Amino acid sequence: MNCRLFCLIILLLPGLSATTQSYIGLREVINYKKLDYNAGAQNWDVRQDANGIIYFANNEGLLTFDGVHWKVFPQPNKTIVRSIELGSQGRIYTGGQDEIGYFEPSETGKLSYHSLKPLLPEADNRFADIWDIVRQGEEIFFRSTDKIFRYTGSAIQVFPATDYWLYIGIHNKELIAQDQQKGLLQFKSGQWVTYLPKSAIPSNFEIIGTAPIGQDSSIVATSNHGLYTLAPGGLSPLSLTGMNIPSPAPFSSMALMDKDHFILGTYTNGFYLVDKNGRVIENFSRREGLQNSNIRSVFMDRNRNIWLGLESGIDFIAFNNSIKHINPPIMNDGAGFAVLIFNQQLYFGLSNGIFQLPLPGIRDLSYAVDNFKTIVSGQTWGLSVVNDMLLAGRGDGFWQIRDGIAIPVVKGRGFWTFQNLKDLQASTIVAGNYEGVRVYESGGGTLTEKGTVEGFTESARFLEIDNDNSIWVSHPYRGIYRIQLTSPIKSQVKLYTQAHGLPSSLQNHVFKVRNRVVIATERGIYEYNARSDSFQVSGYFKEIFGERGIRYLKEDPSGNIWFIQEKNIGVVDFSSVKPTIIYLPELKGKMLSGFEYIYPVNDNNIFVGGEKGFYHINFEKYKENKPALNVYIRTVKSIGKADSLLYDGNVTEKIIPSVTHQNNSFHIEYSSPLYEQAANLEYSYYLEGFDKDWSEWTRKTEKDYTNLPAGDYVFNVKVRNNLLDESESAVYRFTVLPPWYLTIWAWIMYALIAIWIAFLLYRKQRRKLLRERQKHMEEQKRLAYLHQLEMEKSEKELVKLKNEKLETEIGFKNTELASTAMHLVQKAEFLLKIKDELHHLTKAGKDKSEQPDVKKLLRILSEEEKLNEEWEQFSVHFDKVHSDFLITLKEKYPNLSAHELKLCAYLRMNLSSKEIAQLMSISVRGVEISRYRLRKKLQLPTETNLFQFLFDIHRINSPSSQS
Repeated sequence: MNCRLFCLIILLLPGLSATTQSYIGLREVINYKKLDYNAGAQNWDVRQDANGIIYFANNEGLLTFDGVHWKVFPQPNKTIVRSIELGSQGRIYTGGQDEIGYFEPSETGKLSYHSLKPLLPEADNRFADIWDIVRQGEEIFFRSTDKIFRYTGSAIQVFPATDYWLYIGIHNKELIAQDQQKGLLQFKSGQWVTYLPKSAIPSNFEIIGTAPIGQDSSIVATSNHGLYTLAPGGLSPLSLTGMNIPSPAPFSSMALMDKDHFILGTYTNGFYLVDKNGRVIENFSRREGLQNSNIRSVFMDRNRNIWLGLESGIDFIAFNNSIKHINPPIMNDGAGFAVLIFNQQLYFGLSNGIFQLPLPGIRDLSYAVDNFKTIVSGQTWGLSVVNDMLLAGRGDGFWQIRDGIAIPVVKGRGFWTFQNLKDLQASTIVAGNYEGVRVYESGGGTLTEKGTVEGFTESARFLEIDNDNSIWVSHPYRGIYRIQLTSPIKSQVKLYTQAHGLPSSLQNHVFKVRNRVVIATERGIYEYNARSDSFQVSGYFKEIFGERGIRYLKEDPSGNIWFIQEKNIGVVDFSSVKPTIIYLPELKGKMLSGFEYIYPVNDNNIFVGGEKGFYHINFEKYKENKPALNVYIRTVKSIGKADSLLYDGNVTEKIIPSVTHQNNSFHIEYSSPLYEQAANLEYSYYLEGFDKDWSEWTRKTEKDYTNLPAGDYVFNVKVRNNLLDESESAVYRFTVLPPWYLTIWAWIMYALIAIWIAFLLYRKQRRKLLRERQKHMEEQKRLAYLHQLEMEKSEKELVKLKNEKLETEIGFKNTELASTAMHLVQKAEFLLKIKDELHHLTKAGKDKSEQPDVKKLLRILSEEEKLNEEWEQFSVHFDKVHSDFLITLKEKYPNLSAHELKLCAYLRMNLSSKEIAQLMSISVRGVEISRYRLRKKLQLPTETNLFQFLFDIHRINSPSSQS
């Protein structure tokens, strides 16, 4: 607890009466029910480790909480854990019935249990519940009712009870224990020795806790004898003052708060904050928000928060918080609308009345004693002090409060607010009400009504007076009205809307800040420009708020500007060189929407209207309360067909796991154990190797990554509070292995396969090259052969051409020869005819004188008959020319006559019928008849051409056809 709280307590002490008194400011209490942490109902002991993690001894095992996540770790035999203690090396010692041991983080950070029973002698394996565990140096002591076990790190020593071990704890830095028969004992040199005998202790005396005060003294709390002081001189009773339950109180648990204060838990009335002199400072019970008043264990954490293990559930109290709730029973959960200090009295206006509280002479008014007085019941809209008069705007009119008495001034329709109009003669008051603005004149503590301002009949809840006495009224659904009074009730009224520069005609609210009238709109702050008679964006406030939608503005005495943005409350802090906007997320959504209200008294006392009562902010303490910001990675899981826990958050030296590619999706949880500031924390994360930059700030405490590619990753997370302070990054490293087909062995296999394929390709290419060479050689041989053939063919063609030429020439000559022969034949035939005629003449003997001449002619003609042999010669030459045509024809058709052979020769020579008739000395008709006879002998059908037939015979027997 800081020095301001000590000073506060000192200031409060003289005013405390003989009974416990409640303060108006209630600290935040968070109730964790059994269903929230999903474990047993009762919680018997509480501890906190160096990282801020809270541990509970729970009916179902060791229960842990990091501010976000709850986890439970049962005992091996499932017995109740009634006590816990923190040891070295991250060990958490626990005890249950027939079981002692410790939880220790594994290399992945998951807590695993290690039993110490194997170190016990067989005879001591059975024992009752372990009610206390105490660490003394590096040794751990476990207390059951029948045994105390001393664990030295390698062995266990057992100390049986004489009758019943009642308690074990620390006094004056030494280990003490209470035995029912022997009294109070001290552990020295490995043995229990008497510290106070039973005779020096009251009967039925049972210690439940000790708290050191001074160098050699302790406060001793008992279960049924109240408080005692244990000093070298022995036990002495310590009287309690301010206790509101019968004495002696049945205390159940005890915890040290600081060197001068401690906390006492009870079975029936919650817990008490008590100083070392036995004076009760404060009592917390169900009335203050606890789930129940049966306290099993109490614990103060390193940030001065109080944890309560209850009969059923767990409660957290932000004891050192700077925001408190004011909602005493007398207010009956009424909504808060107004707060005002007047004549050393504190007034609160609510939906169900006005309540008065004497103003205490203390710095933090939340510590004012709850001594409220009801002034008047009914809906109260506002409280105003004008001309030294306290006026209340209410739903039934308006009232003046004088000396704690409410006096109705106007009854009927409701009033909202009151403002001064300053003039030379008197103070004029304008009152905003349901139906417009009324004008009153004050004097001598009384009010005189001047009437209602003419020309304006709208509700005037938001009303401000400008420096020129212009009355500005905002209507959330109409716009902004400017009322300029020309007489007490005569006026000029003008409505300003979107057409006059406002961003909209809706949701505009008028306030006075920095001694000027401003309009809070949905798009920033606007101010009136008299020259243009319109509204424009305020240059001053634009640099602060930008275009934030603002619903409420209030300036405090230090010049800070409090505001409402949607459902958030914030403040522009001008204490530094550059204005800083600070949001207070603790109050988000707790104000009455549309009727927000802030009353700043000073930096220690800011009152905020709530849906139920009010909230008090000690802003100075709020800014100074800066516990160390730390963030921890609590869980890392790889997600796949079977999820795998990689890290469970309980070790700082983290191994770097390698995860298979099929499990390349991850779930990461993180938290910051700032339990009192949980609503103020935001987180930002960055996965090196995947994310491009840090994420936006968010309230989420977990992150999922899916289908990460193979590689090395570093997950970073940091936390910041609403004051924009940031923590160092928490880091977790991991590796996603490549898929099997991208591993080093796969690459080696690929290399081998590539080499083999290259070898096969080489061999194939080599074979192909050899085949191509062979093929080339064969091709060359073939080409050479073809060339040779071509040469031979060319030679043969040349020979053929020569032969054809010779044949042509021979044929031509033979043709000529045949033609000539034919002529000779014709000539021979002609001569034969002449010879016949001459023989005929000779035989006739008509002219003897001519006989010699005739015979001479006959001799000549006889010589010419030798020419008959020329036909045979003609036939030979014709066959040479026409490839043995006549020979072939005779062989195939031997019945042909010489006459028919001649006809075939002439037909083969393609002579006309007329030419043939002349050669054969017959008529053309005779030729046709001869042709007809020839066809019959050749047995040719009518459709067969005779010439073609004879030609084919020639072609079959020609040299070309035979080659």
